[in-house]
Amino acid sequence: MKVLKFYADWCQPCKMLSRVIDDAETGDVQFENVDIDQNMEMAKQFSIRGVPTLVLVDEEGNEVRRQSGMMAEDKLLEFLKG
Repeated sequence: MKVLKFYADWCQPCKMLSRVIDDAETGDVQFENVDIDQNMEMAKQFSIRGVPTLVLVDEEGNEVRRQSGMMAEDKLLEFLKG
């Protein structure tokens, strides 16, 4: 599984979440950054309404769960574990 992180360069909460992700012990979870301004089609495909939004997808690219907004490290780890 991997996490799609939908963000925008102008989004301050997105920058804060990036720091949380960098500092967290996320194990072998792969994160893919998706800039909504550069990749509008993918943002549309996943019906992204706000950033930051994390979307956990399975091996086939199907959405498992999502979380929008800034989150602390403990909430991030909860999201990853389900």
